[in-house]
Amino acid sequence: MRMPQRIAAAIALTAGLLLPTLGSAAMPLAASTPATSHSAVVKVSVQDRKPARQFWRTKVRLRTDEAPGTVIVDTNNKFLYLVEGGNRATRYGIGVGREGFGWSGVVQVGRKAEWPSWRPPAEMIVRERKKGHILPEVQPGGIDNPLGARALYLYKGGRDTVFRIHGTNQPWTIGLNMSSGCIRMMNEDVTDLYARAPVGTKVIVIGPGNKQGEVSYDDRGVDILRTLFGG
Repeated sequence: MRMPQRIAAAIALTAGLLLPTLGSAAMPLAASTPATSHSAVVKVSVQDRKPARQFWRTKVRLRTDEAPGTVIVDTNNKFLYLVEGGNRATRYGIGVGREGFGWSGVVQVGRKAEWPSWRPPAEMIVRERKKGHILPEVQPGGIDNPLGARALYLYKGGRDTVFRIHGTNQPWTIGLNMSSGCIRMMNEDVTDLYARAPVGTKVIVIGPGNKQGEVSYDDRGVDILRTLFGG
């Protein structure tokens, strides 16, 4: 008996996502990265390039003691989880800080912004000037803005940590260490997270130093039934 066409197509799509979480960070993306990836100046014409399929948003089975609504950021494997309860979560691919900029801890979303403005660091302004790119002191929000479509500002003890979860105009960098400490997502993914994570959301960043303390979670892979039939 032949398999219904809709289910067969969905299984084919899901197969590319069934990869072990622990091995995900090792898959190279450099070969498909445009020459503009190391610059803050990015042409609109290349902004539709996507990362490897394993970093696309997907529904997974996640065992954790954390409450529904919690965000868990795994900087080692380049995944961000939004805990949904009932051993379910949405998993997003992320890009994180270059080696040496890693950090960890328990913070919360202190404020949010749509199409946020961006203040380039002084050292970046100097670096880009040497490449022939003149950056403004403040860049308004928009398609050319490195912070992308949305930003969630991470606070601790009521104070801004200077770290953010934000979009990017360089989606091919998801899965790589390319930014100075912030957590970047594809614009469509950060827009989805933005709508689901209100101010006050608990964010656990798992990274160097174990400053986040013990965190119990186990990514059991793609939730096939939810992927096929929704819910």
